[in-house]
Amino acid sequence: MKKERSLSPVLLDARRVLRIEASAITHLIKHLGSEFERAEELLRRCTGRVVVTGLGKSGVIGQKIAATLASTGTPSIFIHAAEAIHGDLGKVVAQDVVVAISNSGQTEELIRLLPQIKRLGVALIAMTGNLKSPLAKNADVVLDVSIKEEACPLGLAPTASTTAVLAMGDALAVAILNRRKFKSEDFARLHPGGELGKQLIKVRDIMHVGKRIPKILAKADVESTMAEMTRKRFGCVGVVDARDRLLGIFTDGDLRRLVEQEHDLVKFNIGQVMTKQPIVMHEDELAIKATRLMQDKRIFVLLVVDAKGCLRGVLHFLDLLDAGVI
Repeated sequence: MKKERSLSPVLLDARRVLRIEASAITHLIKHLGSEFERAEELLRRCTGRVVVTGLGKSGVIGQKIAATLASTGTPSIFIHAAEAIHGDLGKVVAQDVVVAISNSGQTEELIRLLPQIKRLGVALIAMTGNLKSPLAKNADVVLDVSIKEEACPLGLAPTASTTAVLAMGDALAVAILNRRKFKSEDFARLHPGGELGKQLIKVRDIMHVGKRIPKILAKADVESTMAEMTRKRFGCVGVVDARDRLLGIFTDGDLRRLVEQEHDLVKFNIGQVMTKQPIVMHEDELAIKATRLMQDKRIFVLLVVDAKGCLRGVLHFLDLLDAGVI
């Protein structure tokens, strides 16, 4: 307490707000039960779209919830409640599920929508802090997002209440994501642009394949290996067996060391002088992991293998730059 007395009024206000909003989220935990499970199932099994609606600050939060659901594999849109009663309700079909947000549960525009939603036969999930409100009474599922107090000292500006709704929306999205076994590659498909998309690019998406792969059979001589290395211009060659299983690597550094030690290179096949157990990446791994590995090992090229250890590609540091991974 002594420490708090030394804080400025601004920091004291900030601490009070954060405590109240954190408490509002923690308070939601005891509200979780069968209604939340029913809401999750309705949204997960929805064969149409999830239509989120609200007004004012609830509408802003609704837009974020719809965006989070959509980005994690649940087709979702937001419809402003005022626009819905002036024609946008035509976007809603029987296969949809409506999520209506109102702390009071008495928002006029939302209440006017209820008969039409019922007429369409659309399932309705209410997110409200008033379980006795018209919205709650007309909903198929009610998620209690009530709070003890707003962070606004006047009790007027929606603060803790909107934070609670936002957190409940995230809880729904994550629960659905986990039940669907939504994976990072699914996320990447929905986020092809921006930093998130770049972080989810896989090695196989940017590696060189086919005739671009520098490779040679283990029984090949040093001269043939040097020719392959020169043609492909990666500064290395993957040494493989007849089934393309990777046995080792031979680099320009290996060649220099061999020349320094031996005068007669003709007597060797490349399998005898290659580096065994080279550093490799698997084709299904994330490109960002390849970046870290190259930086840690101070190398510029990685050979890429499949689950059976067969050589499937080659990745250069410049490929990561070109793809925007780094």
